[in-house]
Amino acid sequence: MKIIARQTLCELSTAAASSTRLRRNLNLHPSYADSVQRLFNAMEPGTYVRPHRHRESDKWELFLVLSGAVAVLSFDDLGKVTKRIELTTEGPILGIEIPEGTWHTLVALVPGTVVFECKRGPYQPLTDKDFAVWAPQEGDPKAAVFVAWFRQAAIGHIPPPA
Repeated sequence: MKIIARQTLCELSTAAASSTRLRRNLNLHPSYADSVQRLFNAMEPGTYVRPHRHRESDKWELFLVLSGAVAVLSFDDLGKVTKRIELTTEGPILGIEIPEGTWHTLVALVPGTVVFECKRGPYQPLTDKDFAVWAPQEGDPKAAVFVAWFRQAAIGHIPPPA
């Protein structure tokens, strides 16, 4: 039996806040080969999750907010926002399942945000994600511009130049 204590998630948030990426995972699955990937993802405002999609059939992703608040954005092929859903522990929306083939990203709206993520495995780093060409790579100075855009982007908004 695996016990998930609030203290563990608080420590994960602290680790995320002090990391360069402002993000930290805690995997529950035993290996990347596991058929179900289950993890906690602590993210702080300012972290950049490059928009991506999972092209393989049945590669959905489920996100449930456990603390803080996060916006989940979906996009069309050119980067125009098609949906914006905010997940907060205060409700009314606590979770979202993203179907395969959907361009999406998450952006932390407040410090101490932790989401539970569940998706089909196995996880293969080289083929897991198809990154959007209209968004900068992680580490690019323009990523900060995108994070600021994600925080306020609404349906119909188009991305800044990459």
